[in-house]
Amino acid sequence: MPELLSFAAKEFALAELPHWTLSEDGNSIERTFTFRSFARAFGFMSSAAILAEKLNHHPTWTNTYNKVEVLLTTHDAGGLTELDFKLARKLDKLFEA
Repeated sequence: MPELLSFAAKEFALAELPHWTLSEDGNSIERTFTFRSFARAFGFMSSAAILAEKLNHHPTWTNTYNKVEVLLTTHDAGGLTELDFKLARKLDKLFEA
């Protein structure tokens, strides 16, 4: 099972992810991705699903028209692990592509 990150480790990892925010309880990170259309948002989700599957780490997310809201936490560990930040970095790169 992945190891929970300390508060300092979370803050350090978040410094590299300026568009992500730490939840109030410190157990998850969140970001909203905004696209030009529903089709682009759905395409992002399809590509993101493949990345998540490869990591065996699956986000909690919602899609409303051109927005995809993503919440990352490691449920098995009960909070944030390096796996969450790894997927966040991959999602950011996908969005920028």
